[in-house]
Amino acid sequence: MKKLILFFIIFVTSNIYSQTVEEYLVSGNKKYNLKDYTGAITDYDKAIELDPNYAALYYNRGIAKSELKQYTWAITDFNKAIELKPDDEEAYFNRGYTKYKTKDYDGAIADYSKAIEIKPGYAIAYNNIGNIKSDLKDYTGAITDYNKAIELKSDYSEAYFNRGNTKSDIKDYSGAIIDYNKANELQPNDEEAYYNRGITKSDLKDYTGAIADYNKAIELKPGHTEAYFNRGNAKSYVKDFTGAIKDYNKANELQPNDEEVYYNRGIAKSDVMDYAGAIEDYNRALELRTDYEEAYNNRGNAKYNLNDYKGAIEDYNKAIVLKPDDEEAYYNRGIAKFNNEDRDGSCSDWYKAKSFGKKEVEDLIDKYCK
Repeated sequence: MKKLILFFIIFVTSNIYSQTVEEYLVSGNKKYNLKDYTGAITDYDKAIELDPNYAALYYNRGIAKSELKQYTWAITDFNKAIELKPDDEEAYFNRGYTKYKTKDYDGAIADYSKAIEIKPGYAIAYNNIGNIKSDLKDYTGAITDYNKAIELKSDYSEAYFNRGNTKSDIKDYSGAIIDYNKANELQPNDEEAYYNRGITKSDLKDYTGAIADYNKAIELKPGHTEAYFNRGNAKSYVKDFTGAIKDYNKANELQPNDEEVYYNRGIAKSDVMDYAGAIEDYNRALELRTDYEEAYNNRGNAKYNLNDYKGAIEDYNKAIVLKPDDEEAYYNRGIAKFNNEDRDGSCSDWYKAKSFGKKEVEDLIDKYCK
């Protein structure tokens, strides 16, 4: 996840305004700081009635509306703030952020760029442009913008973090880890930097290192569902299946309706030969996602291991309906048919698996289908 910054500066009043305008503005700011955004907007409304040409009131009200996800109305307020104060880089910046939230990426980049034109050292604006470019898969452009943000602000942990994410997207995993290291150095209590570094280490098959990073992420955020899930995956890769199941249990406790957790726990249970338990997990995964082809295939494997060849074949049938070129499902169904004394059916499936590129099936064909 990229870290997009919404730069909130709540402007305060000046003594040139009437006491009533000052009172509404101060009251609105206090309510905003207490997260009473609706109350803040009400106070800004009253102040604007008394002084409709005060740019900061529109700016502050736009920020409060953005917090309430009233993005169209927030943009209208930022427009007015800019009309009244055309050199206000913060109004351009926050209008850019709000446009980003409405997926007007070109408009957002234009506003961030204008903010930079007014304030050339605006590191946060470069960071946010980088995030948009990364979302648009312009990874080279994104890295260029993060580089500029870091050049302007060498201790900018979010820019290092975001650049690490983008490097990971282009499979520059070593470069990503260097950036996550720097983000961790600057922000030692940022669980996401540890978590993302853990994912990147897993991509490099450094599962022990990944587990250490997931441990730290969980230490900093005990309710980090994804960290438990991915730590479970890493433990599975190092064949700590019992530890993996414990992590999937915790992830399931935190997020009970995630089919991926049930599916991966089912695999881990199969690895410890708890095939009945695996089937229960695959059942649950399929309740949550009825087109889960892999779950049908793996449930078929678990049923096969319990000598339920008919049930296994039924599951492989469903997997093939969902993915007609699934070489594994044809291969597995062929084995189940063979054990169910359907020699012709098994050979037909093995030839089909071979046609889809399953080379391991050739020995079976040579031995039983000639």
